[in-house]
Amino acid sequence: MTLKYAYFPGCVAQGACRELHWSTQALTQALGIELVELKKASCCGSGTFKEDSQLLEDTVNARNIALAESLKLPLLTHCSTCQGVIGHVDERLKEAQEQRPEYLEQINGLLQQQGCSPYQGSTEVKHLLWALVGDFGLEALQARVTRQLSGLKCAAFYGCYLLRSQHHLPFDDPHSPESMENVFRAIGATPIYYRGRTQCCGWPLSSYATEQSFQMAGGHIQEAIAAGADCIVTPCPLCHLNLDSRQPEVEQVIGQKLGLPVLHLPQLVALALGISPKQLGLDRHVVSTLPVLDKLGVPSRA
Repeated sequence: MTLKYAYFPGCVAQGACRELHWSTQALTQALGIELVELKKASCCGSGTFKEDSQLLEDTVNARNIALAESLKLPLLTHCSTCQGVIGHVDERLKEAQEQRPEYLEQINGLLQQQGCSPYQGSTEVKHLLWALVGDFGLEALQARVTRQLSGLKCAAFYGCYLLRSQHHLPFDDPHSPESMENVFRAIGATPIYYRGRTQCCGWPLSSYATEQSFQMAGGHIQEAIAAGADCIVTPCPLCHLNLDSRQPEVEQVIGQKLGLPVLHLPQLVALALGISPKQLGLDRHVVSTLPVLDKLGVPSRA
């Protein structure tokens, strides 16, 4: 049976990190996973809407979930922040169905005013990582590998939203996760463990405490390098922005050259399936990914 999802690309993957959008499409197509893009979906708010109004965050994301429900499909994200926000809203509204039905009625009333479908609580919000581990399966993924990543040492950077924003985390332990490391093993790479892999990247601080944000990011990158990592792999484009796009600025703040490549999760997995670096947008990164490709013996223009 073909896996099929209502695809929520989010904002960053269609802007600053377009390579995440491209690599997600390339990976799912290679695996035979069908994506139906939710082109009418809106930004999840990245956790900022609730600073003004919890009702605003819940209503906006109830609408996003309702779009997937209208297709009778689970909503698929590839951003830890989107997963954390939308997944938490979904949990809260499902609880409201039982405990505070008047609150859900208020939200659906607001949606009705805008001509939107009501939230029903009939689907799931699922990150690409959970889809790979729980739906597609690691054995099936391993069977699709055509380019072994043997010798490549990958440091997972889970960040915080993916692990601890929801009450119920599928397929993993929020305090001692292994899902990304298990994906690495399935595609032939070697997982690297270090202290900061489950901590915040510093992105939420970057607009008002920039130096502290960059110190956090720099500390994580230094730890990964010290542990022997060839690259960091993250399931969140906001983490990617702080760890890759701002790495030159991070270097200035901590006074040390880093130069560690940072890959999006679908880029790494798609590489193992034989998809070309160009198609995956590996030439779009601020920190060059050539050391990763050189180690694997993959031509950058392949």
